[in-house]
Amino acid sequence: MKTALCSLPAFAAICLAAGLSAGCGKPGAGGPPTPPPPEVATATVAPQPLLLTTELPGRTAPFRIAEIRPQVNGLVQKRLFTEGADVQAGDALYQIDAAPFQTALDVAEAAHGRSAASLPALRAKVERAGQALADKAVSQQDFDDADAALKQAEADELYWQAMVKTARINLGYARIESPISGRIGKSTVTDGAIVTAYQPAPLATIQQLDPIYVDVPRATAELLRLQQRRERLRGDGADLAQVQLVLEDGTPYAHEGTLQFRDVSVDPTTGSVVLRMVFPNPDGVLLPGMFVRAILKEGVDEQAILVPQQAVTRDPKGNPQTLIVNAAGTVELRPLALDRAIGNQWLVASGLQAGDKVVVEGGQNLRPGAAVRAVPFQAPEAAAPAAAPAEAPAAP
Repeated sequence: MKTALCSLPAFAAICLAAGLSAGCGKPGAGGPPTPPPPEVATATVAPQPLLLTTELPGRTAPFRIAEIRPQVNGLVQKRLFTEGADVQAGDALYQIDAAPFQTALDVAEAAHGRSAASLPALRAKVERAGQALADKAVSQQDFDDADAALKQAEADELYWQAMVKTARINLGYARIESPISGRIGKSTVTDGAIVTAYQPAPLATIQQLDPIYVDVPRATAELLRLQQRRERLRGDGADLAQVQLVLEDGTPYAHEGTLQFRDVSVDPTTGSVVLRMVFPNPDGVLLPGMFVRAILKEGVDEQAILVPQQAVTRDPKGNPQTLIVNAAGTVELRPLALDRAIGNQWLVASGLQAGDKVVVEGGQNLRPGAAVRAVPFQAPEAAAPAAAPAEAPAAP
């Protein structure tokens, strides 16, 4: 009887332990369930061919410019052009009073005729004096005097011949003509004005605007970087010489131009070099002095990496960085080196490889090492397709 009583507490303890053990296996008996990993939208890095461009500010300049100045002194009788009109080479612009020049021409022609008329008699006299000298009929002095008179008359004839040419040239200068074809500006003189030969102030200015120049000043350091990128990237030389233009209001210019040359010297005050481009201007849209932006082609980057701009953040020092999802499904922080912005994307110079999954959305509160569930990022329909940035202007 004593043995049976002692076994009751042990039996109760065994039953209690069994009950607790069975209770632990029931659902809801323990702590809350583990939440699923957060969902993030990722874009997979895929290198693609990309045409890189550089946008440079510049100003237009006339293809040719001619300042009209008189070449003789005189009185302006009439202006023969319409201000602001197009003129052709050889068109008459001003008429200077030609009466003094016509008179000078008449005087020179008369003097030339008089000197020429005396030559036959002097030549005959020298010939006779030579024969007489051979017969010892005249002295050597007489012959020398006749020969000297002939030579002086011949020199006078040449002089007046030159004076006739000079007078005829001056008479032609009385009619001022356009040296080039182009658009002429306002006249600085009116009818009745007195002008002087080669005066400092021009009477008018003619500018040839078709084609037209675009001059782009660029710092030498930036120009060297542009040249290095052109050498590194693939591209046809003739194609790279083609340049596009953006007007002041942001609209693209209808005609494509050509990169003509780079200046051979550096401006010592600014440390810049001028790049000159030529654009057709058949409609006269471009005027001298307009501010424009030229888009130069650098070449094609066959392995360009583009990521959405919202995928890139900055650390406290301003360095770019992004989050990627690795093969284990956890988040990594990756520092980046950016080249430029192209539309709503960044061109990445280094820091990413093909196949990397870049977090675009949902990474605001994530820490490196956190487990996530990656889903493909759906770009908005308004965003440009991957191939479009190849023709989009690149930000410098």
